[in-house]
Amino acid sequence: MAVTVGASRLDLGALRRLPIDARPLVRPGTVPVGMVHLGLGAFHRAHQAVYTEQAVARAGGDWGVVGVAPRNAELVRVLTAQDNLFSVSTLSAADQHTRVIGALAGVRLATADPQAVVALLADPAIRVVTLTVTEKAYQLDPAGGTLRPDPALVADLTTDRPPATVPGLLVRGLLARAAADAGPIALVSCDNLPANGRRLRGLVSHALAYAGAPQPAVDWVGAQVGFPGTMVDRIVPASTAETLSAARRALGVEDLAAVAAEPYTQWVIEDDFPGGRPAWEQAGAVLCADAGPWERLKLRTLNGVHSAAAYLGALAGCETIADALALPHLATVLRRLIAEDVAASFTPPDDVDVVAYGEQVLARFGNPAIRHRTLQVAMDGSQKLPQRILHTVADLRAAGRSARWAALVVAAWIRFAQGTADDGRTLPLDDPLADRIRTALAGAASPADTVAAVFALDEVVPPEVAADETVRADVTAWLADLTRHGTRATLTSAA
Repeated sequence: MAVTVGASRLDLGALRRLPIDARPLVRPGTVPVGMVHLGLGAFHRAHQAVYTEQAVARAGGDWGVVGVAPRNAELVRVLTAQDNLFSVSTLSAADQHTRVIGALAGVRLATADPQAVVALLADPAIRVVTLTVTEKAYQLDPAGGTLRPDPALVADLTTDRPPATVPGLLVRGLLARAAADAGPIALVSCDNLPANGRRLRGLVSHALAYAGAPQPAVDWVGAQVGFPGTMVDRIVPASTAETLSAARRALGVEDLAAVAAEPYTQWVIEDDFPGGRPAWEQAGAVLCADAGPWERLKLRTLNGVHSAAAYLGALAGCETIADALALPHLATVLRRLIAEDVAASFTPPDDVDVVAYGEQVLARFGNPAIRHRTLQVAMDGSQKLPQRILHTVADLRAAGRSARWAALVVAAWIRFAQGTADDGRTLPLDDPLADRIRTALAGAASPADTVAAVFALDEVVPPEVAADETVRADVTAWLADLTRHGTRATLTSAA
């Protein structure tokens, strides 16, 4: 994006000109590096980076972060030019507050020099690696959690070429770290995976075996690497030209890496850090022994409902999630999804009421200042639906309960994947399994055939769900209604 003529750029030299309450809590370059983050997207910059900066400002520590972008060269160029500074604007219907964040001590582009990233992961000074690389980058079967290596990952694990995948970078870094006995480290998944810490441990274990790693290195990883589970929560839409303009108005300088987010933020972390960690609890994070109940609460009640609003909203022609929440009867249907399906599918954390939490979620989704696009939330459905919706279905059916409202979400995803909105506009299928999904849909002549074809995608649909005739009938009925009558009429009749 072009810089506005005459506008100065955010960098260290510009800090003294910023409003006092917009200045960073720590100055980049003054905090020694102790962390690496893989996945330098908007969510990390508005979430983990904010928590880490606050923790260091309040409790000290050598926890400067080196951010690694897997492939976004432009972002690395911008942040380098800005001395690793960027701003986060917190948006509500009432106001906006913008503050520059100083957590990043450096940035790297993985595709430009993957061996430098491997060396960084092997550096004894690095004791924590956090990841926000989205579900698909783990190359795990979303239904079963087993490693699903593509040719690039196979090459990373079986040859000595520079690694090109996130699992490849991690495994090469751990092997180099083990060879040097470089000290303990924690790998911290902050992605929306069920049991994300255990999933990441399993990924590393399977990848080491696939690579034929020597037993001493495998033993070293088992003894020296922690895999704490986490739950992360903050709505962070993709940055737009308006995001940059709003930051410029607030700061008086140009920030081409600006992000915007809602006021709400949460981070629940299992306290398993063999090499130490920042004092994140002083920034408001919850440290615990088991993040599982919090993870299920968020995946099913927030992320699952988010996907429901995205697919139904996109089919109805809504640009944003807030627009979708304004559809007649959608909020009522989402409340029934939460109360009748989600709340009955799992045991929440102590003292948490799932229905009340769901009301808070719906209020957050309705924030008109957060223009979270339905098409952005709808991306990668094959990777998201298992943990967001299909695990809810499986648990309800195992308990002998109906999963009618969750079945509507599955039907809406299938209808979305067919590629046209209710008004005939084309809907993009941005999904790593797009070709498989399109092939399955191409041969289906009826809603029942369509559901059967999609349920045969065993890397998406758990076998117990695929074999459940009641679920299949519910999804087929909803898909028929969405196809024949459209989303608005379907919501009206359902409510």
